[in-house]
Amino acid sequence: MNNKSIILNIISWIFGIVFLAIGVVNSFWGNDPFFGAFIIILSLIYLFPVNAILKKFTGFEIPRLGIIKILLGIFILWASLGVGELFDKLDLMLKDLKK
Repeated sequence: MNNKSIILNIISWIFGIVFLAIGVVNSFWGNDPFFGAFIIILSLIYLFPVNAILKKFTGFEIPRLGIIKILLGIFILWASLGVGELFDKLDLMLKDLKK
């Protein structure tokens, strides 16, 4: 693997973990656990093992820095910050953790 490939893998893992965390927050705090589960499922696209499994079973692979991942990332951020009210849910989570 070259340096560019390693950097793209690290970036993909970071976004996958961040989006996974957003999905977990939306699942357990707020009024729509199905929205959080949907975000968790979408976040799996950024994790390398899931992409390898997808390629193995379907023959289709999502490129490391493809337009699909960029558009999906924008959608997840838009849905979580705007529609999903992520900051309000983070406040609820922090209040629950302080108890």
